[in-house]
Amino acid sequence: MQYFEGSSITHIAVHNVGNESEGEYLTLSKKELVLDPEVKDLLIKYFLTPFKSEEYFQFFSEGHISNNDVWKSVCSIFDNPEQTLLQSKQLAQHLYNLGNHPNVKGGELYVVYFREGLLNGETVDAIGIFKSEQKEPFLKVFPVEDAFEMESEQGININKLDKGCMIYNTDRENGFIVSVVDTKSKSAEARYWTDSFLRIQQRQDQYFNTENTMALYKTYVVEHLPEQYNVTKADQADMLNRSMAFFKEKQHFDQETFNNEVLHHQDFIESFDKYKQHYAAERDIDIAENFSISPAAVKSQNRAYKSVIKLDKNFHIYIHGNREMIEHGEDDKGRFYKLYFNNEE
Repeated sequence: MQYFEGSSITHIAVHNVGNESEGEYLTLSKKELVLDPEVKDLLIKYFLTPFKSEEYFQFFSEGHISNNDVWKSVCSIFDNPEQTLLQSKQLAQHLYNLGNHPNVKGGELYVVYFREGLLNGETVDAIGIFKSEQKEPFLKVFPVEDAFEMESEQGININKLDKGCMIYNTDRENGFIVSVVDTKSKSAEARYWTDSFLRIQQRQDQYFNTENTMALYKTYVVEHLPEQYNVTKADQADMLNRSMAFFKEKQHFDQETFNNEVLHHQDFIESFDKYKQHYAAERDIDIAENFSISPAAVKSQNRAYKSVIKLDKNFHIYIHGNREMIEHGEDDKGRFYKLYFNNEE
């Protein structure tokens, strides 16, 4: 978990990065931004509030990490924070060269040096790179003699950061630890921020291991298992519930323990092992056998682990617990589920 709201900003540079393909320009500042305390507090809120996820990334490059332009600039700033303005200009130029898709919006690029925040309990400095793209109208009301007047202006909504990353000064040789915000990350034209500009990939830490193992198991139960065995929707729901309980109750994942407590049957265990190998090879990822479980990743995956049986367009059955309380069958009227319960609310 990161906490930088209590840190101090010692350097901040801002430039305007337009879209070259749209005839917009790159405008570089010659000086760092000078802020009064009130505006600085608002900027800290604007920059840092969106960073709530414990999913972390790292810079990468084909060949040596030094081929990553952002990593090189970040290293220079960490080595000498007085280089913030100079390196921010190089970062702005780099971003301008890449943002030539017609749907990429221009905006202000901020490069900020944060001193002495917390990352997983450790005191570290950090560099923030942020981009504001969306401008919103706002109204100003002000007194004029014995009355009031109003005018509209365009400005930045400090509750809506468009793009940003926080680079923490640790694990440099492996690409640092990086947090990312991108409100349009699912948009193909916006991937230039993470894929082309930053060039980052997810770190293989406990969040990564937990998230990928849970996603693997859900895909196996929902998509692959019914093709191989006669498994009902109720059985699938039960297996997902047992899996979720396992991850919520334990602090450490061990594949053998998981097999015994969740999969149970030897046929399922062997089937899952084969599917896991195929799943990992297809996605080019490593699936760990043992790791510390990330509660944040479990919470995130919990939203996808909905054990729901959808019956035509008439009923949805939500299964939360005891598999023995639901039966499946078929009679002359058709297929049915029989539910047992103790209390009705």
